[in-house]
Amino acid sequence: MKTDDLVLMLATGAGVAPKHVAARRYTIALGWGMPISFALMLATIGLLSDIRGALALSGFWIKLGFVVSLAAVSLLSTLRLSRPGADRKSLPVLLSLPVVILWGLAVITLAQTEAELRIPLLMGQTWAECPGLIAMLSLPIFVATLWAIRGLAPTNLRLAGGSAGLFTGAAGASIYTLHCPEMDAPFIAVWYLSGILIPAIVGLVLGSRLLRW
Repeated sequence: MKTDDLVLMLATGAGVAPKHVAARRYTIALGWGMPISFALMLATIGLLSDIRGALALSGFWIKLGFVVSLAAVSLLSTLRLSRPGADRKSLPVLLSLPVVILWGLAVITLAQTEAELRIPLLMGQTWAECPGLIAMLSLPIFVATLWAIRGLAPTNLRLAGGSAGLFTGAAGASIYTLHCPEMDAPFIAVWYLSGILIPAIVGLVLGSRLLRW
């Protein structure tokens, strides 16, 4: 086939692009990834023994609010990075806002705490396992999200992979809150964020390979 004929065929036969493709793909991805991650949590580490008591504490809702808000803004970021030409100027501010708010709360909490109690407040009792478990629970969502992006048209694969990893880390952390007994803002600000950044770094480093199309 001649080049001119091929161009003409593609131009006249393309048709109208389906609407809401990105929304459908991400809905499917989350519909698979989140339940699998939740089931993985139940099968490996289980729910917090006093989950009803935890739900009555403000600390639980603060940490859940942080991870859910970070997941929401990073999902928005991932959606925009999945499509060429989308506005990205506001993304750094949106992504940093939940972190800045939590860090501010953590600093206030530490400032109001006696000096000898600050390190225990920061380290908690589960600091060694927290980041790894968050990364583990984010894995099913990470795989599903990469599937969603690969069916779209990201142009900056590294940034798209990093944003996807940040979203899946925060989504995995939201499930981890149902197991984790830690409620203090300094702990959440350091160790939850560390766990969330693991898939974000993986996505950033490997995005050009994982999302190549």
